[in-house]
Amino acid sequence: NTDLIHFQLWQQLLQGYGLQIDHPFYQKHISGRTNDTICQNLLPQLSPAEGNHLGIVKEAEFRELAQHQLQPMPGLLRLIEWIQLQDLKLAVVSNAPRLNAEFILKTIKLDQIFKVVILADDLPVGKPDPLPYQEALRRLDLAAEMAVVFEDSPSGIRSAVAAGITTIGVASTHAHSTLYDLGATLVIDDFTDEKLLQMGLLT
Repeated sequence: NTDLIHFQLWQQLLQGYGLQIDHPFYQKHISGRTNDTICQNLLPQLSPAEGNHLGIVKEAEFRELAQHQLQPMPGLLRLIEWIQLQDLKLAVVSNAPRLNAEFILKTIKLDQIFKVVILADDLPVGKPDPLPYQEALRRLDLAAEMAVVFEDSPSGIRSAVAAGITTIGVASTHAHSTLYDLGATLVIDDFTDEKLLQMGLLT
């Protein structure tokens, strides 16, 4: 979970434009969205080029801060091992800029595990549009009913649900009730949650 770092950086950056934000504001208007969308919504006075530059600066600062803080969420490595033992397919679908996504996967030593990585940078639209997950299904050659998604952001849950995929919410930054209201089939605290056994995972 990298949301706390992103929150602190956006809080600092937006303060320079006279905007004071708290964590509830961040969760509602920033978390899980692309930098372009954030700048368009919160800093409409910036040109697209200026918004893009702000995003580049912010993400460089994120990587600097995150390099010594990133750890896999509890239970994630065990879940991945179980998935591999079942010979199931894996993909990452993210609104993160490519440099961030590659940095995170490499830092937590999962860059060789996920062969399919779908990023908003590579598509006409990102989450909450269903396109990123539809593209993942296409690349994996899977029908929606054969897939399961783990998502921690509102935009991600909206995207996966709209793509017709069973979606498990991860309550790392948002309340269980929020994720259920968005359409999550199940909500867990992390990947050690015993509720995963109820879905036939980690058996």
